[in-house]
Amino acid sequence: MQSPVGFKPEKALHAILYVADKLQREDNLYATLKVIYFADKDHLHRYGRFIFGDNYVAMSHGPAPSGAYDIVKYVRGDGWDIGFEEARAAFTVKDNKHIQLYENPNIDVFSDSDIECLDRAIAEYGKLSFSELKLRSHDAAYDQADLNESIPIEAIAATFTDGQSLIEHLHN
Repeated sequence: MQSPVGFKPEKALHAILYVADKLQREDNLYATLKVIYFADKDHLHRYGRFIFGDNYVAMSHGPAPSGAYDIVKYVRGDGWDIGFEEARAAFTVKDNKHIQLYENPNIDVFSDSDIECLDRAIAEYGKLSFSELKLRSHDAAYDQADLNESIPIEAIAATFTDGQSLIEHLHN
């Protein structure tokens, strides 16, 4: 799997499981990936890092966590072979829109701040429709990247009022 430096696949897997389980909706695949984006933005702003070190790509329906999406595609059977059998044992994807869990998320992989930001994003964005999630995720950071290209972390940081100080922190 081509993954960003610092990407933690096991933590990504359990973030997928955690969010999908908490959403309690039939169309949870898209919402899960968008909630992760909003949780990562929040965590970046508050704590200076993403939850599991993923990289975001500007896709037609908004930013997608590249490594986490690779895991979903692998489980779904339409991605490349990343050899992450733990993921296939943990969940499946039904009708290309629903993540069905085979196991519970391991919350021990998360810090308190990770859970805080995941829960806040679930509460704020988890009930939004596909259209609302798409609209909200097409933000200024998304606009900084070409379609199917990486969104620079600096572009995400710049969406905050104190973005310049966060960018300086990221570069130090």
